[in-house]
Amino acid sequence: MNEAPVAPPLLQARGLSKFYETKRGLFGKADYIRAVDGVDLDVYEGETLGIVGESGCGKSTVGQMLLQLLPPTAGEIRFGGQLLTGLPPDKLHAVRRDMQIVFQDPYSSLNPRMKIGDTIAEPLRIHRTVPRADIRREVAGLLEAVGLGEHHMSRYPHEFSGGQRQRIGIARALALKPKLIVCDEAVSALDVSIQAQILNLLKKLQREYRLTYVFISHGMPAVKHISDRVAVMYLGKIVEIAERDKLFAHPRHPYTEALLASLPASHPGERKERVIVQGEVGDSVAAVPGCPFQARCPYARDLCRQTAPVLTEEAGHAVACHFPL
Repeated sequence: MNEAPVAPPLLQARGLSKFYETKRGLFGKADYIRAVDGVDLDVYEGETLGIVGESGCGKSTVGQMLLQLLPPTAGEIRFGGQLLTGLPPDKLHAVRRDMQIVFQDPYSSLNPRMKIGDTIAEPLRIHRTVPRADIRREVAGLLEAVGLGEHHMSRYPHEFSGGQRQRIGIARALALKPKLIVCDEAVSALDVSIQAQILNLLKKLQREYRLTYVFISHGMPAVKHISDRVAVMYLGKIVEIAERDKLFAHPRHPYTEALLASLPASHPGERKERVIVQGEVGDSVAAVPGCPFQARCPYARDLCRQTAPVLTEEAGHAVACHFPL
């Protein structure tokens, strides 16, 4: 019996890198901050890929490059099979309808001088996807979809709570009926109870609108709640990718193990083994030989200090470690 063919990824990144030039030393020798360094990602239609890691690991930079908000230094991005890197602005404009973003700060991402109705209607007017006479009805439907009402259209951002403002940001992202939404720390600025409401809303909208998410966060509980697969980043590199349940039950990279060990117990009787990670996050400028995590890894050996590991997949679980757990 032949197996069903696997659908190609909706979004694909290969060798994605972003370097920022900086000057160092007496003679102004150019060095580079390696914000993202050779990332490969596949995102399949209808799934939620979580990207998690400490602040400064490069996950938000990846999200912005996927949407072509930042030009990559190297690598390529394909969306629906179409190469996006180097695409002329007029052709990229059409692709942007299918790719949207929800930002971290729901207040600064909204124009304080625009009424909410105008904010949500703006992409409809720019892309002309809805007749002008139908825009108000469309905006009212989007507000209802995110748990708000038509009467909110005449209000300004400062009249809403943080959770309500994030709902407005989600409604704006939905306006063009995209295929992909990048959620860049979309719940990090919210209270825990509001986080749960927004996460549940995102899951509901995913079912109703057949959405695909790239969910970027430093919060492991949020990533666990919403993701189908999880990619773990450290110093600009992917160190582990697996299905959510597999990764949380059996992490194979020491950094992932340390992240999970830092989570609080889920109930009072649970006992968790502590994983001690020494030192500070490494330097993204200095090109250190070997594994980027080796200076903090409790399991590091000589090979780890000499040769950088390659992300290798086995049974759907990829890890960049010479001695995986």
